[in-house]
Amino acid sequence: MIRLDEYNTLLYSFLFMEVFDIANNKDNLINDQIKCREMLVIGPNGEQLGVKSKKDALTIAGYAGFDLVLMSENSNPPVCKIMDYNRFKYEKKKKTKEAQKRQRELAVDIKEFRLSVTIDKHDFDTRVNNARKALVRGDKVKASIRFKGRQIAHPELAQEVLVKFRESLSDIAEVEIEPRMEGRSIYMQLTPKK
Repeated sequence: MIRLDEYNTLLYSFLFMEVFDIANNKDNLINDQIKCREMLVIGPNGEQLGVKSKKDALTIAGYAGFDLVLMSENSNPPVCKIMDYNRFKYEKKKKTKEAQKRQRELAVDIKEFRLSVTIDKHDFDTRVNNARKALVRGDKVKASIRFKGRQIAHPELAQEVLVKFRESLSDIAEVEIEPRMEGRSIYMQLTPKK
């Protein structure tokens, strides 16, 4: 059994840790952390309560059972809102996670496959199979050929390899960027069919 004084000590230490955590959080200043003398106060339901002194705003927030949160320090006068700060932090964190999740879902990887003008049939088939797997996953595929030495004098050979690569994947991919020269290399980009 926990004695009453031990229970109170634990409760106070927990409350101190929570208040300390809120005080160290630099996102928004709350209650007594706010340094402004006067501020525009917005009520818990979004209604404007007008310009109030810090003492009056804290009193109103206390009667409502909420916190006074500084929303915009740079405006004239500063804007504070009466709200449940813990719920505000929770919803803000939740929105951030959802935005990151959406960003990850929308991000499409581009897998690059290097070919050569003198590529062997087995190596070519391996690259086609790997590109097929990437396209099935929903990734884009970039096929590139870097010219070595005097190979640059015959770009039509590289064009033939890229056309053969495109035809091998024509059942699941369509060309997004046609073969084009860029310096000493030629590349094309394929995207999954929809």
